[in-house]
Formats: sequence, C-alpha cells, structure tokens
Amino acid sequence: MGRKSKRWYLQRKRDFYYKLAKKLQYRSRASFKLMQLNEKFNVIKPRKIILDLGCAPGGWMQVAREIVGDDGFVIGVDLQPVKPFGYDNVVAIKGDFTSEETLNKIRELIPNEEKKVDVVISDASPNISGYWDVDHARSIDLVTTALQIATEMLKERGNFVAKVFYGDMIDDYVKLVKKYFEKVYITKPQASRKESAEVYVIAKRYTGKKWEEKDNIKRERKKESDGELLIKKIKSMRNKEVQNKSDQ
Repeated sequence: MGRKSKRWYLQRKRDFYYKLAKKLQYRSRASFKLMQLNEKFNVIKPRKIILDLGCAPGGWMQVAREIVGDDGFVIGVDLQPVKPFGYDNVVAIKGDFTSEETLNKIRELIPNEEKKVDVVISDASPNISGYWDVDHARSIDLVTTALQIATEMLKERGNFVAKVFYGDMIDDYVKLVKKYFEKVYITKPQASRKESAEVYVIAKRYTGKKWEEKDNIKRERKKESDGELLIKKIKSMRNKEVQNKSDQ
C-alpha cells in the first residue's frame, strides 16, 4: 500500500476503534466491523467453518473464532504472515488466494469430507494507487475473485461477506452476487471511518449454483499488465453507461 503519512498515524491514534482494539487486545480495529456486521446480519454462527480471504493481521479471524467457539474451525489466507493464535482450530496460510495452488492448500485443511465451508469472509483491499478509477476497478476485480472462490468453497445455503470500494461498477457487481445468493445487502458498519469509500456486501444463503464461465476472473498471472487490464475494464464500464443513456 506504500508508506503511510505522519498525519495518517496521528489520526489512527485518535481513533476510537483503534484505541478500543488496543485495549481489548484485538489485532486490528477492523475486528469491530465484523462484530457489527454479524450482529446485524447473523452470518457467522457457533460451530461453523469459516474461510477468511486476506486475513492479515488476523482481526477478523479473532472475531470469527470467538463466535464459532471450540467446535468450529477458522482458516485464513494472506500474502503476509499471520502470528499464530494458539488455538488448534484456527489456521493461517501464507499465500495468494487468487492462485489455485493456495486454494488447494485450503481445501486440504477443511475438516470435513465434502471440503466445504459455511462462511467465506474477506476484508481484503487491493494495492492502492491513489487514482480512484483504478483503485475501484482493482477492488471490484479482487472481490469478484472472492465471490468466485465462495461459490466453489461454500456449502449450499452458506454465507459470504466482502469489502468493496464503492463506485460506478458496484451495481453490476451486486447483480452478479444475486445470481448465486438468495439475499444480498450493501451496508457500512459504524466502525468504518466516515471518509472511507468502503462498503460491505452481505450475501446470504448460497443457492448452490455453479460458477458460470462468462463470470470468470482469471486467477493466474495475466499476460497483460495490471494497469492495462484495469484501463480496459474502466473504459468498458464507461462505454456501457454511455450506451445505457443513449437507449433511454
């Protein structure tokens, strides 16, 4: 994400949820976002199996473990290492969740014969460029990959929670999520900073519908540069908006 400014650190130290996380020994202020989301939508329940995509430093894993208890299981994956939690039923993998190799490692850890989880959660953010159109497109790309993984990993009627940066592509993304889940909501928990463009997609009751080829996001390294692909995606979205306006 790049170097943080002195102002960013000062703002964080004055932040209520940052200080509360320190006091209660949570690994990040984001822990309270998941608490609030779950209190409102009841997506995570005791004794369930949870997959956390982009889990570092582990704040969401902590909360998930508190909810599922000793009889549940929490698997996290992130490019960054995550300090062990000291529980037998909480495991973090260092790896790229957009790669098949990492996903196969996750499958090996799922403690049931069907190799399916009850809930997929993701508070992952893309690398921030500082250019809004690019960052929004990167966020949509990342959260679409998370959705695709959810359709492969979830049990039928399982739930999905993911962060996305709000922007002009979000309506199309919500339509995509609705293809696979019975209920879909967009929300922003109180613990999110007011100035932040992040919102959370809450998708409940996976229908069991298989991922469609036309919705694919390629997981392996793409031949074109990330920037070129994003520019194409942004142009495509804007062309669609122009076409829609002309048809009205």
